[in-house]
Amino acid sequence: MWSSPRTVARALAAVALSGTLGAAALPAGLAAAASRKVAVGDFQWSPPAVTVNLGDTVTWIWAGPDTQHSITGLSANALQYDSDPGRTPDHKPGDRFQIRFGAPGIYDFHCVLHGIVRGTVTVQPLPGTGAPSTDPEPVILGDLTPPEVDGVKIRGRSVLYTLDESAKVTVDVLKQKGRRWVLVETRKYDGHVGFNEGRLKSTLKAGRYRAFFRAADVDNNQSKDAITTFTVRARGRG
Repeated sequence: MWSSPRTVARALAAVALSGTLGAAALPAGLAAAASRKVAVGDFQWSPPAVTVNLGDTVTWIWAGPDTQHSITGLSANALQYDSDPGRTPDHKPGDRFQIRFGAPGIYDFHCVLHGIVRGTVTVQPLPGTGAPSTDPEPVILGDLTPPEVDGVKIRGRSVLYTLDESAKVTVDVLKQKGRRWVLVETRKYDGHVGFNEGRLKSTLKAGRYRAFFRAADVDNNQSKDAITTFTVRARGRG
């Protein structure tokens, strides 16, 4: 049961006079609390339960190696919170989700994909500082390096490129029409380390083209666009 507002007010006055946040200055059943960090990985929260004060924050950090987890409200007072509304959670290692809590209570959360990944946030009826958490940063176990795409070329219907790691590759081919570039084809490939060759759906017609290559690895690290501009002659050769 929460302490009454009068009891809380007396405790805060004592804190103000003493200039400290000692345990004796707090109402019975309440403990010193501040903003917290929670690591998400190994199919659990670390720690699984945290306590904060009003106006303080909880920051969830996807530490990995497993990162397909959401922070979704489970109890009635937490249903408005969701790190991945309307989509399947698939985070990069190091991604963050933060909530600032303004009402006391016990908030239950879970992952929409994995019910065992869950935890609670207890919010005490004491004003917090709202300052960032001083908890140490969790160790990030996943891969944070995006793949590199190189040697990109399109010759006829052949799509040529190299990768430094296995990745899913998306190629957007645009054709110049006056001053505009119009998307004419998008292809997706499962690329492997080294040289790769894919195929377009059909032979490109004569004109000037630009192709954008992007690669995403298994940890959802995405490369910068690799761009190549080329011309298709009337005979169909690039």
